[in-house]
Amino acid sequence: MARPSKPKLSTTAIAEAALNLVDAHGEFTLPQLAKALSVSASSLYNHVAGRDEIIELMRGRAMSEIRLPDLRSIAWQEAVRDIATEYWTSYSQHPRLIPLLTSHTVRDITTLRVYDALAEAFALAGFGPKRRLQAITIVDSFVLGSALDAAAPALVWEPNAESSRYFKEALDADLSDSGRPRATFELGLSMLLAAFGQQAPARANDAEDC
Repeated sequence: MARPSKPKLSTTAIAEAALNLVDAHGEFTLPQLAKALSVSASSLYNHVAGRDEIIELMRGRAMSEIRLPDLRSIAWQEAVRDIATEYWTSYSQHPRLIPLLTSHTVRDITTLRVYDALAEAFALAGFGPKRRLQAITIVDSFVLGSALDAAAPALVWEPNAESSRYFKEALDADLSDSGRPRATFELGLSMLLAAFGQQAPARANDAEDC
């Protein structure tokens, strides 16, 4: 029998199949992944070192569609907004992947380029190294949390007789709006950018103090 012109397995195919499992079930095992790919579990090890590498491959797959702005042609606030929005859009499509990612060190090159861009944007704002990392962490936490909210059920909170009038009024005002997650993300991001603007050093020489 003639050998197939293309190998049956590849890191791309493994990442896609694993991501499909996580999207559907919130988790994956190597036997499940092998079954989905119609191969033996041992065959996977010809392409990946194990589960940790597969998780990084999924991270890279989720981040691969992010388009980064030209940091030298726009204001740093606009750059951070664009990056965060692309980041949110990517992960809101795969919210069940987020819990797996947060317990693993980020090594994927495709993902690291996003953090590189954020670091440069905050450096252009005058943030020193420590404050720069803090700002990146804040953006990261906000985006991931907002992406999880995008996958929340239509009824996120169910008030009871003990719930305050103020909480019930807030729920009645907007909870049924299908666009709530995106609108909430954009509002929160605007608030963060305003706060970052207040924290940005007045002079470039102040950056090392931040």
